[in-house]
Amino acid sequence: MTDSHDSLPGNQNGKKSGNGAFIAVIILLLCGIGFMAYLLSEKNKEINQRDNNIKALNSDMDYMNDMMEGYVGSMSNDLKADFKNMLSTYDALAEKDKGKAAEIEKQKAKIQELLDEMQSNKNMSAYQLSALKKENETLRTIMKGYIVEIDKLNTLNLQLTSDLDSTNTELNMTQEERDRLQEENEGQNELIDKAKKLQAFNFTSGANKAKLGGTMAATTKARNAAQLRSSFTISENSLTSKGTKTVFMQVIDPSGKTIQLRSGNLTTIGSKQVPYTNSREINYSGSRIDVAIYQDLNEMKVSKGNYKVKIYCQGQLIGTDSFTLK
Repeated sequence: MTDSHDSLPGNQNGKKSGNGAFIAVIILLLCGIGFMAYLLSEKNKEINQRDNNIKALNSDMDYMNDMMEGYVGSMSNDLKADFKNMLSTYDALAEKDKGKAAEIEKQKAKIQELLDEMQSNKNMSAYQLSALKKENETLRTIMKGYIVEIDKLNTLNLQLTSDLDSTNTELNMTQEERDRLQEENEGQNELIDKAKKLQAFNFTSGANKAKLGGTMAATTKARNAAQLRSSFTISENSLTSKGTKTVFMQVIDPSGKTIQLRSGNLTTIGSKQVPYTNSREINYSGSRIDVAIYQDLNEMKVSKGNYKVKIYCQGQLIGTDSFTLK
């Protein structure tokens, strides 16, 4: 009997100790759950704040794009025209130096890829167009390097011809040799004629509308057109003659007819008489020169559609461009 009474208090103490440990574990779990709930709440607040910031930024971007809609449209048209002009310039360079055809085609492919990207994405943002403009400047720098390099090659052709002429005067050649060298010389002369040809590039063509005060501003709408214009750069060429030259601008409307305010505006290109829209004289020193030609429409109405621009000088076509009126 005594042994059973002595063990009862020990059992009660063991139960109390077990209950205390169990309660401590529950308290720790509750604290952990509370802390995790706090962290989750803070993370949700952070996510909500980030979502609100993104919505605000998107709203600001939409607002800026709405404000810059006119500028973006003009910038897009300018870039498209510039890419097309570079393609035309590369075509001219390929004709002058067949050895560079593969390199030139590689650069043309890059330009065409950017042009296709602009054609497929009609709603490009100002940021996207700014990135394309940087690409345009890089590609234009590369193109200028080709222009300089190919001009140097043409100068080399001139030197080779001079050496050949000198040899002809010193040697006593048979008729067969003279005929052979004459054919080669004619081929060299043909290359020299091509080298003397001027090139027009970096075009900006279109129409202007009249503003108050007699000033003009660019327009893409046919009903507002009061003046046609084309500005471009004529390349450096040390082989062609220097002095006064007449540059002719031919603007062809969507129906294929040359816009002429005077029927007597004709110039000889090759063996043909070609009508032109207007012309101007320049003083060419052999260095690169910027040229702009304008033609007032004098209330003449023009139609909507695509227009072609051709520039002639020294009896040759030296550059082309295009623009669209809506």
